[in-house]
Amino acid sequence: MSAPLNPDVTLRFLALQGLAAEAAALAMRYFDNRDAMAVSLKGAQDWLTEADGAVEALIRARIAEVFPQDSVLGEEGGGEVSERVWIVDPIDGTSNFAHGDRTWCISIGFLLNGTPELGCIAAPALGETYLARRGHGATLNGKPIKAAATDTITRATLEHGWSPRLPVGRFIDTVRALFEAGANVKRSASGAMGLASVACGRSDGYLEGHINSWDVAAGIVIASEAGARVSDFFSGDWTNGNPILVAAPAVAEETARVAGLSLSSSASALALSPGSKAGD
Repeated sequence: MSAPLNPDVTLRFLALQGLAAEAAALAMRYFDNRDAMAVSLKGAQDWLTEADGAVEALIRARIAEVFPQDSVLGEEGGGEVSERVWIVDPIDGTSNFAHGDRTWCISIGFLLNGTPELGCIAAPALGETYLARRGHGATLNGKPIKAAATDTITRATLEHGWSPRLPVGRFIDTVRALFEAGANVKRSASGAMGLASVACGRSDGYLEGHINSWDVAAGIVIASEAGARVSDFFSGDWTNGNPILVAAPAVAEETARVAGLSLSSSASALALSPGSKAGD
């Protein structure tokens, strides 16, 4: 049964779709003309392109025009968290984007009073748009999607995102543990696309020891509405990032156990390295 409609959320849900489409079109113009695009590094494997700034500026401008009382928290421009906050990653998978790999997306989530309500992941280079509203299901290009029915980790394909905030050895140990448990493990270098893949059943799980809110705010709504198990990312001081685990229902508990992650809260056995930055 669908949740009751909140007019404020409905208005933002409609606006989100047009906003994502406009942002995706702008991102594609940059992607199709990469040779003329400014590209730099904020740190090792921490890519920044001209498109990141332009797309986020567009999204911020549109939200300010229509919902001036809302706040925006974005990867490039930062921001504040209010009762109504949009959480934006203008290009998730920037390394892929800069190298001509089509696995990248625009991720836009909306939280109301701390609850993830709306999510859209637009992957225009793949011709895909994932959309969800809390209590009303998730879609891919307008068609309903659901998480996989995989029932054992020995049949599961899992994605493990990498973060330089964690020791490399810890990442390798977790990947080894997953392989030894019988899973297939991959990495696409886009956390948002990783969550979308779980939502539509292409992957059976996505996990990362530390990830930022703009990478997962949209995907959490989409994956949850598709029936996936999702860890409690928005607990504690999530503005500085948290662990994430999203998985097909029947393999979620086993994946969490093997990886040393918690589904009930964001607590994790994967300790952060002081003074480092986030990855995917």
